[in-house]
Amino acid sequence: MVFDISVALNWILFLALFPIAFFWLRRAWRILAKRDFSEVALKRGEAPANPARYAPYAAAINLIGGAVILFTIFGILTARLDFETWSALAGSTIWMKFILDFILSRQAHPLVLKKRSGHGKPAGGTGN
Repeated sequence: MVFDISVALNWILFLALFPIAFFWLRRAWRILAKRDFSEVALKRGEAPANPARYAPYAAAINLIGGAVILFTIFGILTARLDFETWSALAGSTIWMKFILDFILSRQAHPLVLKKRSGHGKPAGGTGN
């Protein structure tokens, strides 16, 4: 095995799986066991009006993502997953977690359109 940039990036991905799994499973634990909804569906650092409503979805996203990453780590350590399989599994899981968190945060913070300030004025002009 020749040490080049692809080997270094693969090692970085493998080593990054450990803190990723830890943080995702810790977030699921905080939501499910401690009932801490401070990190549920944040948009620009702001929590939604009713974070308890979206907490089960956020917990499921974090729990499933963390479990898949743990499965990937154990598959790598026991040599049951080949390189293509574990890198695809890890990469897909990370991207899907980001995408689903983004969708959940946008669902929790609905788009509110501002009303125009021109009350009582006709739409066609001055009205003369």
